[in-house]
Amino acid sequence: MSKARAPHEWNIAPRTETPTIVSMQVAFTPAEIAAIVQPKSTRGTTTEAIRGIAPLEAGGPGDLSFLGNAKYRSQVAATRASVVLLPVDYAGQPGPNQLFLIVDQPSVALAQICARIEQMLWPKPAPGVHPTAFVGPGARIAATATVGPLCVVESGAVVGERSHLQAQVFVGREARIGDDCWLMPGAIVAAECVLKNRVRLQPGVVVGSDGFGYEFVAGRHEKVPQVGVVVLENDVEIGANSTLDRARFSRTVVGEGTKIDNLVQVAHNVIIGRHCILCALVGISGSTVLEDYVIVGGQAGVAGHLTIGRAAKIGGQSAVTHSVKPNEYVVGYNALPSMIEQRIRALRQRLPDLFKRVDAIEAQMDRLKKSSAP
Repeated sequence: MSKARAPHEWNIAPRTETPTIVSMQVAFTPAEIAAIVQPKSTRGTTTEAIRGIAPLEAGGPGDLSFLGNAKYRSQVAATRASVVLLPVDYAGQPGPNQLFLIVDQPSVALAQICARIEQMLWPKPAPGVHPTAFVGPGARIAATATVGPLCVVESGAVVGERSHLQAQVFVGREARIGDDCWLMPGAIVAAECVLKNRVRLQPGVVVGSDGFGYEFVAGRHEKVPQVGVVVLENDVEIGANSTLDRARFSRTVVGEGTKIDNLVQVAHNVIIGRHCILCALVGISGSTVLEDYVIVGGQAGVAGHLTIGRAAKIGGQSAVTHSVKPNEYVVGYNALPSMIEQRIRALRQRLPDLFKRVDAIEAQMDRLKKSSAP
């Protein structure tokens, strides 16, 4: 039997036969949900307070659900969720005590609701410097900024307005943190690196580690000093435990609005354009340029000194060893234009049959030769 849900409990986890109830003291009325997402139209009505988010097939009274992928459209009619976010082309009608909110992009509308939940559940602490933090001489921390427990802000560093450094964040000498940034526990911004405004670093991100540079001299790998910096432009987000190496000279750059997933390696002197997406476990080798709107799938690797053209796409686990043209979609190892790779895959599956046919043709030719011999 499912556990009863207490009033005002927000259950973020998917509903199961015996759901785990998480008491978070957050609830919304249907009118409050509508005020957040500003639907184009509504269908039906409900009196249920919204206390949880659930997928369509698991939604029940008190839950919010949404249709974010067309392949789940058939589940809408059967869902018991009290409020459902639906696209403008959905024609069905709600059940009893159920409200449909019609929006342009249900997934975006859900994100707006989750942003409000995030603000309520994890508000920023009051501005100020925690007594266990270390702030070096000449460092400048805005009066509206927050520096959490055990943080280090070295000499000459700047932390901008309303920026928030959670526990154990390190900001190196002369580094610059802009306004409205959020650095989560264990993030590191090394000396002289720059974060512009609204940059978000997940736990364990390293900005400004040494680039991987060596010269082979007299039988030894001699380190090449890495004296450049890393610059993250406005609205960049970096996933947990990703590493961005400082340039050998000049700058490693991540352009405005680019989003980088967890465990990504960006090498020295890489230039990443605006609004790119790099999925988990991607590796970008030194001095490669990704132009604007590039998407790189998970576990893909890009060799050094290449140019990946504007809006190009690289499939997951691809190995890119040559430059890619704008708008091109490449996949595979080594990565090839998508249509060529798909044809090769199809032909590869037919190879056993092809060899049988070749053997049969050769046998037939042998018989013809023998029969025609004088």
